[in-house]
Amino acid sequence: MKKNDIYFNTNKATWNEKVKIHSKSKMYNLEAFKKGESSLMPYEIEALGNVKGKSLLHLQCHFGQDTLSWSRKGAKCTGVDLSDEGIKLAKALNEELNLNAKFVCCNVLNTSEFVKDTFDIIFTSYGVIGWLPDLKPWGKMIAERLNKGGTFYMAEFHPIVWMFDYLEKKPVMTYGYMQDEVIYEEYEGTYANQESKMISKEYGWNHGLSEVINALTQAGLHIEYLNEYNESPYNVLPNLVKTESGMYVTKDKLYPLIFTIKASKV
Repeated sequence: MKKNDIYFNTNKATWNEKVKIHSKSKMYNLEAFKKGESSLMPYEIEALGNVKGKSLLHLQCHFGQDTLSWSRKGAKCTGVDLSDEGIKLAKALNEELNLNAKFVCCNVLNTSEFVKDTFDIIFTSYGVIGWLPDLKPWGKMIAERLNKGGTFYMAEFHPIVWMFDYLEKKPVMTYGYMQDEVIYEEYEGTYANQESKMISKEYGWNHGLSEVINALTQAGLHIEYLNEYNESPYNVLPNLVKTESGMYVTKDKLYPLIFTIKASKV
């Protein structure tokens, strides 16, 4: 077995457990979602505009809330994720809500082996690229699955965020901004339920913004914009402060928390 397979298998087992915790969490608020509440952020909706009738591929979709939110807006959606339990729940939600999304269980880097369609839009968000050891095959896959003239959009936590170790009370800068070595963490709980007794075992990698941009441009995509923001829509890090708008910021705002990229295939 290759070393990366060991990493991916460990992460898959952890995410299968996370699905059980997250689906019952306040953060994901599944009951409100079932009643019609969208899981999408306003700036994501604004960035992609009217998606009605467009085909959309959602990469690393967890248990499909964003995929199904786009489906509710009229997009023809396909979601992919590494977790069997995530895809199982996504399919069940799709059926329960009488939507027409499709879901495929696979490693995101192998998407082209499992999904042969091409899409008008490819979407991915929050805590996705850190599970990938190399972004070049990721960028190549996105270009393969995107229609000519199509749009790629991502919202992701800023790479500076991942330089810190949050397992102690005070975040400590520990990891390299462009660290090639794998990072292993083992801790109790999960970002959506820190009181959970599950043990998260995770392998991840840090990717600087230049690596993200180069992976996309080398695959042939045209970058329309890269934006960085001090605010995060999720309270997933210690000691964040909630603003009047409902977003979260660090107390001192010394570094950005998220970035967004919009690109097109020319």
